[in-house]
Amino acid sequence: MVEVQGIRFRYGSESPNMDFPDFACAAGERMLLLGNSGTGKTTLLHVLCGMLRPEAGTLRVASRDLRAASDRELDVWRGSELGIVFQRAHFVQSLTVAENLALPHQLTHGTVPREVMERMGSMMDRLGIAHRADARPHELSVGEQQRASIARALLHRPKVVFADEPTSALDDHNAAAVMDILDREAADATLVVVTHDQRLKDRYSNCVTLVSAQS
Repeated sequence: MVEVQGIRFRYGSESPNMDFPDFACAAGERMLLLGNSGTGKTTLLHVLCGMLRPEAGTLRVASRDLRAASDRELDVWRGSELGIVFQRAHFVQSLTVAENLALPHQLTHGTVPREVMERMGSMMDRLGIAHRADARPHELSVGEQQRASIARALLHRPKVVFADEPTSALDDHNAAAVMDILDREAADATLVVVTHDQRLKDRYSNCVTLVSAQS
């Protein structure tokens, strides 16, 4: 479901090459991409999401050859096959939590069917934020914002979920709780967690440690 081989990227002709290790994560499996600052974690995440295009290598995510797809195809693909839990929530502050959760589906499909709204209500209830549906994002605690981010990423039932530093701002208790939620809510998806958080290194047996990507 995620296959990376020989990936090389650079930001411009004057920038150094960034070479990433080969790895694979089968459908429904979990993987940890662990690395400190400067190891290219954010760049690799953007490559995996089709936001940046590598110069070389094989890159397949959710049955899509990302190097062969057009920008429009990648936009549609991200909206239907991919879920992304960002390190920062990036909510629209003028909208309620429920409206923020529905927004990606509305932008991609033009409308939000009743079954999606029902699924949203059920998911928010399981995540303990149903009572915050009509609140504005700034009224939520850090933990509530993270759970809302997870709900937004998983609402459309993506095949692959990428989580970017999902525990970096949380204490031990809440970090464990968020990872338990991710595992549970993304049970039918492939989950790849990109982080520097050493607390997570023993959580999944499938772990790739990133070192300096520059060459």
